[in-house]
Amino acid sequence: MKPRVRIYTDGSCLGNPGAGGWGALLYSGARQRALCGTEPMTTNNRMELTAAIRALEALKRPSQVELNTDSKYLQLGITEWLPRWKLRGWITASRKPVKNRDLWQALEAAVVGHEISWRWIRGHTGNPENEAADRLARGAIPRLDATGPVPGDAP
Repeated sequence: MKPRVRIYTDGSCLGNPGAGGWGALLYSGARQRALCGTEPMTTNNRMELTAAIRALEALKRPSQVELNTDSKYLQLGITEWLPRWKLRGWITASRKPVKNRDLWQALEAAVVGHEISWRWIRGHTGNPENEAADRLARGAIPRLDATGPVPGDAP
């Protein structure tokens, strides 16, 4: 029997594009693991995808996964849009190249072997795990960018 894992992911960006961070919380039984990372110049959507990829890559064996995200882009992309993009040669319904193709392909590779239920949850509504993933993502963002302190930071 595959282990059951609950995952909560989030991505954040200062500017879009700008400095970004991602966070993920993994729960399996009584165990909990927090993951986070950053990119110096990215977009919010890339951080949402990266959070899911890194969380799934952290699993040591095939698992039954409930992946919770507040990103419709991630949830609909993996469950509905991806198969159609591939059939059309990575072209969207509006006949444009799929953005973030590299990450969609990495996500597609990361899901192999797992049974995943992709759940969308409304962000910033008091869900403790979603709020914690958001704090991880925001906390991973460097407090300085190429132009100096982030607006609102104390000198």
